[in-house]
Amino acid sequence: MASVSHSSIALGGASASASDYLRSSTNGVTGVSLRTLGRRTMVTATTRRSNLYVTARLKKGKKFDHPWPANPDPNVKGGVLSYLSTFKPLGNAQKPVTLDFERPLVELEKKIVDVRKMAGETGLDFTEQIITLETKYRQALKDLYTHLTPIQRVNIARHPNRPTFLDHIHNITDKFMELHGDRAGYDDPAIVTGIGTIDGKRYMFIGHQKGRNTKENIMRNFGMPTPHGYRKALRMMYYADHHGFPIVTFIDTPGAYADLKSEEQGQGEAIANNLRTMFGLKVPILSIVIGEGGSGGALAIGCANKMLMLENAVFYVASPEACAAILWQTSKAAPEAAEKLRITSKELVKLNVADGIIPEPLGGAHADPSWTSQQIKIAINENMSEFGKMSGEELLKHRMAKYRKIGVFIEGVPVEPEKKVNMKRRDAVASTSLKLEGEVEKLREQILKAKETSSEEEVELSSEVLNEMIEKLKSEIDEEYTKAAKAMGLEERLTATREEFSKANAEEHLMHPVLIEKIEKLKEEFNTRLSEAPNYENLKAKLETLKDFSRAKAASDAASVKKELNKRFQEAVSRPEVREKVEAVKAEVASSGASSFEELSDELKEKVMMTKREVEAEMVVVLKSIGLELEAVKPNLKDVIAEESLVPNENIQEKLEKLNQEITEKIEEVVRTPEIKSMVELLRVETAKASQTPDDNTQGSQKIEALELQIKQKIADALSMSGLQEKQEELEKELAAARELAAEESDESLKEDDDDDEDEDGSGSGRSEIINPSFA
Repeated sequence: MASVSHSSIALGGASASASDYLRSSTNGVTGVSLRTLGRRTMVTATTRRSNLYVTARLKKGKKFDHPWPANPDPNVKGGVLSYLSTFKPLGNAQKPVTLDFERPLVELEKKIVDVRKMAGETGLDFTEQIITLETKYRQALKDLYTHLTPIQRVNIARHPNRPTFLDHIHNITDKFMELHGDRAGYDDPAIVTGIGTIDGKRYMFIGHQKGRNTKENIMRNFGMPTPHGYRKALRMMYYADHHGFPIVTFIDTPGAYADLKSEEQGQGEAIANNLRTMFGLKVPILSIVIGEGGSGGALAIGCANKMLMLENAVFYVASPEACAAILWQTSKAAPEAAEKLRITSKELVKLNVADGIIPEPLGGAHADPSWTSQQIKIAINENMSEFGKMSGEELLKHRMAKYRKIGVFIEGVPVEPEKKVNMKRRDAVASTSLKLEGEVEKLREQILKAKETSSEEEVELSSEVLNEMIEKLKSEIDEEYTKAAKAMGLEERLTATREEFSKANAEEHLMHPVLIEKIEKLKEEFNTRLSEAPNYENLKAKLETLKDFSRAKAASDAASVKKELNKRFQEAVSRPEVREKVEAVKAEVASSGASSFEELSDELKEKVMMTKREVEAEMVVVLKSIGLELEAVKPNLKDVIAEESLVPNENIQEKLEKLNQEITEKIEEVVRTPEIKSMVELLRVETAKASQTPDDNTQGSQKIEALELQIKQKIADALSMSGLQEKQEELEKELAAARELAAEESDESLKEDDDDDEDEDGSGSGRSEIINPSFA
């Protein structure tokens, strides 16, 4: 490379200024004009001093039009604002993302596309079908997005295609100039700041910026700022306060970045400093939650005179998944956590945390970003017009008053009736859970005491107390089942299936086999996954408690019935006319000298049997008086011996067991058919309805009886067609013949032991001989 040596006068010329020269006393070059050096692609300046060569190379750089081109092309892709920002429109359109609860809409869209494709291929007119499907789609979309659950709104707020802060800024501003850096050596891309104009008015914009694809999300750290981002925002707030620019902040972050380095660099201090500073700024501050606002990371730029939220935005202190992991040790309970946290825009407006809701199009902000941005622009103009009438001190007082009124409790004032009506029943149940646990333990102690106490010192349990406790437990168990369904994500499917079932039941038709199969699958899935629910142990414990109390109630009821029955029997047998008849018959039997019933005369036998029937009739009257029916009478000794002797031989017994097994298998096969299944399900529904309305259930009872008859007839027809009825008749004939033969052989050996003369009053023995009933 050749070396060039020039004097200072030759290099500079007469037109060079003093500030344009290099001034150095060490490299031997003085008075070299930078402007002159810049005219050459490469210039080498060399001087020789003590055999030392110093060489400098300068390259001409690219010239920028900054901050605004003189003649911007209005047709440039992305608009003229794209000259000023590295945030450019995406080269490829974002891929559509379907959320789980939107799948029914996708199926309708697919049908519409298929019909249009068919119309194009065949040339047929499907206009009416397309209009019908489009109307159905619009109605389904409206129904879905007007009844969103909290967790569904969380998913919409996190939608990958949801417009970001810079998307909205480029849609609503006339000009926008992004400002960088925290003046401490860092520039966090997760927070974007800059000055922009809306309808000629200048604002300072500060917001969280998420990415629109994986590459941008990594660069923007998924919208989670570090301390440098908050310090950059703080610098811009001071700048806006100094120059009198109103501040508009856009919140869209899952939270501040919580890594070790951020904590070391003072994440908490940066957020706290922002909170303190924002309460002292004398310019209007408006915050808008456009996505999710998580914890202190959102609040660090959200202490404003007013906070507005997009319709499907959420604002929370902890994400639903984190809350569920803390409270229920599983993130699967996120739907329930989202409901309990009350994080949606409507709930937060009721709590005075948010001051207004900005509407979104059906389908979410990503369905029509431009329309959503215009709604944001309208909200900014309206609120800034209101703030423009306030002085700096009034703005400070207004901001302070907004946060002072959050969480105010009024004591000693009765709850208004309309608020009582709107109180959720489960909240009331939750508030009395500790009281219920105490009542359960107390009742358990009473049951144990009743079991340990001897029959002479009986401890009676109140049926009313047991019934009340059982009803409370049933209500608690229903709540636990609902919680489990929500935690497993089956609530929507259960609700939809319940609606289909109710609709089918209202039409009073047999259920479609497809619906029956759907119900069975859902039931099987629920039972299979129930053990995974976070509240499974609580549910299991409450079910066990309910079983214990149900057994205790049944035992208590049985004891009461038994006591009443013995009392009535004693009264019936002790009646004078009955007692006299029994005593007279016993005296005649004793005077006859017979040692067995067979030795008595026919007249005396008839008299004994008649007295027995009269006493049994008295017992039946007693049973009916307490609402019981006689099911069977325990046979006497002769009947027992006869029954034991008439047991069929092993061959007949084997045939009988085989036939019973075949009949059982056939009945199970018939019951599993869709027709019988639907009839059984309908019978269950009608039975449940009848139990809920016991006062007026005549029509329901008739329907139940008709269904029972239909089911029995169907089963009987199936058995008769299978040939099992003929087998049963043949076996009955064999059994009857075997019993006749056995009866003839056993008549000679039967003896009856009748030692009733030793009883003092005879009433007890007479009662034991006559009857010993069992009840259903």
